[in-house]
Amino acid sequence: MRLASFQTGNHRSYGVVDGTMLREADKAFRVRYPDLRAAITAGKLDELAASTSGATHAIDGVRLLPPIPNPDKVLCVGVNYRPHIEEMGRKVPDYPVVFVRFPGSQTGHGQELIRPALSEQFDYEGELAFVIGKRARHVTKADALNYVAGYCCFMDGSVRDWQNHTPQFTAGKNFATSGSMGPWLVTSDEIPDPSVLTLTTRLNGEIMQEGRVSDLVFDIPRLIEYCTSFAELLPGDVIATGTPGGVGAARTPPRWLKAGDQVEVDIPGVGLLANPVADE
Repeated sequence: MRLASFQTGNHRSYGVVDGTMLREADKAFRVRYPDLRAAITAGKLDELAASTSGATHAIDGVRLLPPIPNPDKVLCVGVNYRPHIEEMGRKVPDYPVVFVRFPGSQTGHGQELIRPALSEQFDYEGELAFVIGKRARHVTKADALNYVAGYCCFMDGSVRDWQNHTPQFTAGKNFATSGSMGPWLVTSDEIPDPSVLTLTTRLNGEIMQEGRVSDLVFDIPRLIEYCTSFAELLPGDVIATGTPGGVGAARTPPRWLKAGDQVEVDIPGVGLLANPVADE
């Protein structure tokens, strides 16, 4: 099942993607569960599939939002593919390198990524992200995938000079609408083994990154085990797993994003997340 959050005019809602159409959750269901995060928290995704008697919209006729527009946490993992570790001149970490993105730094499929006026070093990072499906604390690797609601594509837009101001990544990862998530959430029953997935990032149609999720230094079960050791993860929380090699900062000359560019993160079986780039 593919689940999407969207907006038409001032109306925000969610529903089930069916081909090129989006079947909106009916009004009674949305009164009880006003957004997708609430439906996940209540464990009602099966009911959602049977409660889509609301309006039907063409996907290209609505504004797609991040699948979870209001997560409690967005955790990102840096330097988690060996080729990216090597190109950035780093050592393989002993523990996952976890940093935080604010929900407001994300936009949805088809929406503009904004290159901030303060920097020309705006870089792309295509990633696989997953969404937590139930409260999770001290979860073991063996049980970890049972806590995943689903998967989506993620573009961790990075303002490199600001990222490198200090050893902490926060400043360079949180400019408003510098990243994206979507186009929808694919429920975990459709992807029982995420390690078989592949990822490609394209810039204006040119392949810039290619990776296999099986090449993660810290795989998804390990990330869940680690993150639930220091925090309680809540339904709707997002974890982005890291980016393969090929980022713009590591190229000669560097390949920075500029207005008019189009970035695509393509994960077969999950979706294709596409965003144009505009200047602030």
